[in-house]
Amino acid sequence: MKKEPQELLPNIKFPCDLRALPVEALPQVCNELRQEIIREMACNPGHFASSLGVVELTVALHYVFNTPNDRIVWDVGHQAAGHKILTGRHEAFHTYRHFGGLRPFPSPDESEYDAFACGHASNSISAALGMAVAAQQGEVERKVVAVIGDGSMSGGLAFEGVNNASSTPNDLLIILNDNNMSIDRSVGGMKQYLHHLHTSSLYNNVRFRLSNGLVRLGVLSEKRRQKILRFNNSLKALLNNQQNIFEGFNIRYFGPIDGHDVIELVNTLRQIKDMKGPKLLHLHTIKGKGFKPAEKNPTVFHAPGKYDPETGERLKDNTEGLPPRYQDVFGETLLELAKLNEKIVGITPAMATGCSLNIMMKEMPKRTFDVGIAEGHAVTFAGGLAKEGLIPFCNIYSSFAQRAFDNIIHDVALCRLHVVFCFDRAGLVGQDGATHHGAFDLAALRPIPNLTISSPMNEHELRRLMYTAQLPDKGPFVIRYPRGRGVLTDWRCSFEEIPIGKGRKLSEGNDVAVLSLGPIGNVVAKVVDELKEAGKSVAHYDMRFLKPVDEEILQEVGTTFHRIVTVEDGVVQGGLGSAVIEYMADHDLHPHVVRLGLPDHFVEHGTPDELYHLVGLDAEAIKKAIS
Repeated sequence: MKKEPQELLPNIKFPCDLRALPVEALPQVCNELRQEIIREMACNPGHFASSLGVVELTVALHYVFNTPNDRIVWDVGHQAAGHKILTGRHEAFHTYRHFGGLRPFPSPDESEYDAFACGHASNSISAALGMAVAAQQGEVERKVVAVIGDGSMSGGLAFEGVNNASSTPNDLLIILNDNNMSIDRSVGGMKQYLHHLHTSSLYNNVRFRLSNGLVRLGVLSEKRRQKILRFNNSLKALLNNQQNIFEGFNIRYFGPIDGHDVIELVNTLRQIKDMKGPKLLHLHTIKGKGFKPAEKNPTVFHAPGKYDPETGERLKDNTEGLPPRYQDVFGETLLELAKLNEKIVGITPAMATGCSLNIMMKEMPKRTFDVGIAEGHAVTFAGGLAKEGLIPFCNIYSSFAQRAFDNIIHDVALCRLHVVFCFDRAGLVGQDGATHHGAFDLAALRPIPNLTISSPMNEHELRRLMYTAQLPDKGPFVIRYPRGRGVLTDWRCSFEEIPIGKGRKLSEGNDVAVLSLGPIGNVVAKVVDELKEAGKSVAHYDMRFLKPVDEEILQEVGTTFHRIVTVEDGVVQGGLGSAVIEYMADHDLHPHVVRLGLPDHFVEHGTPDELYHLVGLDAEAIKKAIS
């Protein structure tokens, strides 16, 4: 893309500079901001289409509200690239998602303009409501805005926040960015409801101005106005034969309006920002707005990697001869198993493409379910299916599964239901950073009764664990695997049952025993080979299962070796290393155990190689620990 000269954006260091401009200049600011995002992300990849879709909203919010004193709480922080550029981070934007550079999502640790952390979805309304109530109780003059969208309204937490906002005194403004998308196309009744909602913005504006005028003249009290509005909402619903869900919650509704008309947005925000009580502004936007390839294929351009800013052609690395991605091995294997077992169904919370469930979805649409951004529901829905005899494969990104912890316990494990949880993106995922690393699943799930918890070392093991998990009477079964490519080009293999709770010895040795879990065992295997060439005798065990852990292996190494090293791609507290130490203590065995895993702090963003070196889980650190 030919770089057009920018007249306004270079002079906007902070929102106060933006607010100094006349409103007529804002369309040009939006154009320059959009072109900056397109150019920069072409060579510095990140979440792309979502940020393009909210350019006008971002500009309007910072123009109307007195940020950072006024709070803007973003939901799904991948919408916030433009927000970062306008809030003192333009010059550093080229470091976006780089190790040591700008974080991938809003973070209060990075900027006072980032009101709340937001890497997952559906939390904005609850957090913003807390801020709005705190401002009222502290008698602080502050506006609070929650920006929710990109499919986040399908999350249960969003409705919990809306429900509480309706009954708690507050002046919260909720902005619903309705782009008919999450990552894949949005699904469910809320999507259909928003599509058909047709409340008149003209009607809302006239009603608001009239009631405001009556209050200022002293003709109408605020309390009386709220009663009249509630009666009016009921009357309107009766006449239209349609209940507005938000006004049913006593939340004033405005819209829908064009989310790409920045001047209309500014005028509307100015009109409603001082209104008392909770209110919602409904915007229609286009994900990828202003970049035709992204508008045509917003799922691909959600996070497209590098691309040509002129044509939109994605610049793909040469993958010929490389092993497949783990997610694709999952997708292909699930389809194979579903053809063999008619009870198998697939479930994803809005990640059909990201987890490759779309492979089965294309061929067996009636046996696959995208439930929207609703991880807890996905798990309990899977439990209901399993209770009636089906075998759901519920695929959730590891870090997102944290939001379904209670559902896993209460709705699956307690009843020993046959649900297969496939946790994609386990371990360190790279540039998406702390909110997306799959660090906690092993330690969090290990105490739960009735769960089988496994992690395959390679693609063959993944296929065999998936086959094993769907066999009769296996109960709730967890399989975790990483983002990215595996290690085997010849990844297809026959299906074989793996005995539950049985590991395997990969290498004989006498000096030290290394117990690894999951794909990081491939790094361990290379290190062990190098040490053997140097004269070090190292035994290597692939544990396969965290629960039930292979006690025969633990007894063997506990009685044979004076020194044991455990290696896992999860937090070191509570994982494999902890299980080994617990066994040794319970059986009065006293080897020296060295535990390698993720540290007791949130790991920042960067490339996987940078991060594994940072936390001491690369080949160099593992070799040093074994030696």
